[in-house]
Amino acid sequence: SYTHTSVGLGDAVKAINTPVVEVHISNTHKREDFRHVSYISSGAKGVILGFGLQSYELAIRSFL
Repeated sequence: SYTHTSVGLGDAVKAINTPVVEVHISNTHKREDFRHVSYISSGAKGVILGFGLQSYELAIRSFL
């Protein structure tokens, strides 16, 4: 839920050089409208969503 509410967390991601992948178990675009906004994605290397727990595996693979 911090993805949709924390401007500070988004700023922190943008302030570091470490690659970040935003991961969501569910497809946030199929959920409530406020979940369609992400303060993280503009600073992230990529976004993975909607693949259930496999989303985490896909994120790890993106770094390999």
